[in-house]
Amino acid sequence: MSEEMEMNLEQPAENSAETVSDEILSAAEEVTAEAETAESEIAESADMQDAGDAEEEKAKWYVVHTYSGYENKVKVNLEKTIENRHLQDQILEVLVPLQDVVETDKNNKSKVVQRKIFPGYVLVKMDMNDETWYVVRNTRGVTGFVGPGSKPVPLTDAEMKPLGIKTNVVSVNFDVGDEVAVIAGVWKDTKGYIQRMDLGKQTATINVDLFGRETPVEISFAEVRKID
Repeated sequence: MSEEMEMNLEQPAENSAETVSDEILSAAEEVTAEAETAESEIAESADMQDAGDAEEEKAKWYVVHTYSGYENKVKVNLEKTIENRHLQDQILEVLVPLQDVVETDKNNKSKVVQRKIFPGYVLVKMDMNDETWYVVRNTRGVTGFVGPGSKPVPLTDAEMKPLGIKTNVVSVNFDVGDEVAVIAGVWKDTKGYIQRMDLGKQTATINVDLFGRETPVEISFAEVRKID
């Protein structure tokens, strides 16, 4: 057999080996890229969680003065502004403190009603900065912050206790993405996956089936248990 024929026979084998080698390298590069992407996503998720915890620590409770009878309107309007301006991480909660009061009517029948603890005031848990101050101060019905010279001063832990505001964070064994079962309340015996957790309010948001549609509902930490 001539040398030319031998070279022609060896050529396809060499080309085949090169093709296989290229495919292996390409597959390896794809796996590496996917691994790097996964690591990046995990790191980003961890950074977001750390940022959320930091915002939670910086946020304080402030007292906002309102026109008489405007407390609930201020709460609704402020929460709408927070959502529209995507300030959920800076203004965490708006609260109108209520208490149960027993009232007796003219027929001597007693009933429990809720009354505002501080008429004309709203409590706001927020990270105080120029933007959040402006948003709260310019909410319709707000007349200003409570503090010396209208300078906002956060409430102390001692001042918050009589209001029933929790200053400690409850330790739970579940997190966003975990499947939980509701063990009490309106949604008892419902199961769902946690979409969001609010450490300030100590609630978890899960999706429930309502009229054939998935609807997010907010449930207290105390009313859910993780499904192992």
